[in-house]
Amino acid sequence: MWTSPAVIQRSQHILNSYRHWLGKDLIPRTGDLLDESLRLSQTKFVVVGHGVEADPILNYANKVALDLWELDWEAFCSTPSRLTAEPMHRDERAEMLATTQRQGYIDNYAGIRISSTGKRFKIDQALVWNLIDENGQLVGQAATFSDWTWLD
Repeated sequence: MWTSPAVIQRSQHILNSYRHWLGKDLIPRTGDLLDESLRLSQTKFVVVGHGVEADPILNYANKVALDLWELDWEAFCSTPSRLTAEPMHRDERAEMLATTQRQGYIDNYAGIRISSTGKRFKIDQALVWNLIDENGQLVGQAATFSDWTWLD
C-alpha cells in the first residue's frame, strides 16, 4: 500500500506540508518519493491523515498508527476520522481541527482516543497540520505524536 502512487502522493503532501508550516522536516528527506513513502510508513511515531470531506475520512496511517488503532489499511482508510474519538470527546476534537484549519497547525495537543476494539488511550504533545497540495489547495489534515498512555 505504501508503494501505490496515491499513497506516495499523500506521503508527499504530509511531508511537504509539514515543512511548509513548521520550517523543518518530519523525516530526513532524500528526494526519492518511494523511499520517503516507505520510511514515513516505518517511523517509530504515529502519522495519520484525513481528507477534506464534510465528514473527513481517514486516508493515511503509518504502521505505528495502524497498530495503535488496531486496524488494517483498508479498514483505517474507510473510517470517518471523528470515530477515532469517543462521542463525548468529538466536540473538543472538532474544535481542535477547526483551529488547525484557521492557523495552519497546532502543537502540544492532548486528547483521548479509542481503538477499533474499544481500548482508550490519551495522546500528548500531538502536532496537527493542514495538508496542502502543489497548488496550495487544502487537501486534508495530518497529525503526529509519539506519546500516548493506555487508559482503563
